[in-house]
Amino acid sequence: MSTVKTIKEVYAAKKADLQKDLGLANVMDVPSIEKVIVNVGVGRIMKENEKMKEVYESLVAITGQEPLKTKAKKSIAGFKIREGQQVGFKVTMRGARMWDFLTRLNGGALPRVRDFQGITLSSIDTRGNLNIGIKEHVVFPEIVAEHTKHIFPMQVTVVPKTGSREAAEKMYRALGFPIVKDESNSK
Repeated sequence: MSTVKTIKEVYAAKKADLQKDLGLANVMDVPSIEKVIVNVGVGRIMKENEKMKEVYESLVAITGQEPLKTKAKKSIAGFKIREGQQVGFKVTMRGARMWDFLTRLNGGALPRVRDFQGITLSSIDTRGNLNIGIKEHVVFPEIVAEHTKHIFPMQVTVVPKTGSREAAEKMYRALGFPIVKDESNSK
């Protein structure tokens, strides 16, 4: 019987190698993951309570905790948004929930994304944050596609404890994230 390693177990096993690879003297300087943020915008369905409830319940099932309702900071007439109106949901995960979510994201959800070619290097910003856009929330194993009436996109942001993009990239590769090299730069 094979056992699947969690992202946290992989990180613990690769931490010493990562320290040598980055040339760090102290093991506490090795980059780690601080938090994971999941954002969902509800733009077009703002006035439809049934769909908003479905988005809320799906986020609870995916992340394991209640999402925070985000509100508009100012009115935008072109988008028919008023100040204080709910425009989305946000979940910030730390600790055990974060590691469990990352294991399910990397091992269960990303392989189920249609036409998935890997995460490009441009998804990592200058601070090392990894931004992953998921077009359909039904790729998560917790969601039963047959019972879903409304499919919505979400953004997952992985925030590391490092200030360096290169160190964060090496950490993501060591953790097993499917990061591919940008082919647009090689042409």
